[in-house]
Amino acid sequence: MTREDLAARQAALLETLLTGAPAPSGFDPARLLIEADVLLTKRRKLVAYLRPDLPEALGERFRPLFDAYAAEHPKAVTVRAREYADTFVTWLVARGDLPKPRWFQRWKR
Repeated sequence: MTREDLAARQAALLETLLTGAPAPSGFDPARLLIEADVLLTKRRKLVAYLRPDLPEALGERFRPLFDAYAAEHPKAVTVRAREYADTFVTWLVARGDLPKPRWFQRWKR
């Protein structure tokens, strides 16, 4: 296998884990679903850690809203966790799921 082949397989695997794309050949789709769920849970917990105000404000809605956001906006490798959390806030405010915080108005100017 060439480096290019390996890189393509790794990219396909990462796409499956982060976006729900079909499993690349040679991988068990059921196991990849489990791993994708673990990674989603890890991202959700990290956002909750970085922005504890969100689970507090959203309560039971935090998990389903974050999961919907994550499905629409898979995290790219180049995006830092805090930036991802901030874009989640922007998404929540735009949808009306979260009132616009005072810092948000200053930040968006």
